[in-house]
Amino acid sequence: MESLVDQIRNCTLCRDRFRATATSHSPRPVVWIGPTAPILVAGQAPGLQVHKKGRPFDDRSGDRLRDWMGIGPKDFYDRQKVSVLPMAFCFPGYDTAGSDLPPPAICAETWHSQVMAALATPSVRLLVGGYAQTWHLGRKRPVRETVAHWRDFGDGVFPLPHPSWRNTGWLKKNPWFETELLPALRSRISNALETTDDPA
Repeated sequence: MESLVDQIRNCTLCRDRFRATATSHSPRPVVWIGPTAPILVAGQAPGLQVHKKGRPFDDRSGDRLRDWMGIGPKDFYDRQKVSVLPMAFCFPGYDTAGSDLPPPAICAETWHSQVMAALATPSVRLLVGGYAQTWHLGRKRPVRETVAHWRDFGDGVFPLPHPSWRNTGWLKKNPWFETELLPALRSRISNALETTDDPA
């Protein structure tokens, strides 16, 4: 795993692609993987703030995600407890209209299966957003539909909308997300963390 992480951190496959974006930035893979962590957060790609800071979900979306999970930064950033595996390790950049570009497919094609094979099977998987849900569930459906059928995907698998504040309206229109899905998610995460805190 250490060798694989080093390879990812030094990856420059998308250098020319990123230079051609409105942000004209250089690759900076944000890698946060614990090979035995019981919780896997499978997301989309780092945003600009995360690109600058070099730590996943170190932004307002991350604050909301941790609230959904019922944990604080101390547990979230403990690699023995949580791994973060985005569909692209680098910030994809903005287009000319200032919108987020999608994660380049070459990143997942190059690294995703290798990382999953090197990880111990997590007891809790959070599939954040459509790109992660498509890859991990093996089918493409609207995020809202996938999240609404969260009980269909097996014990410990939780499809989630992106925790962006842009989704606040959707969350208000779907109160079951807070009253049904989140309590189940928090319970599973609490149980998973007990195994890492158990001195036995």
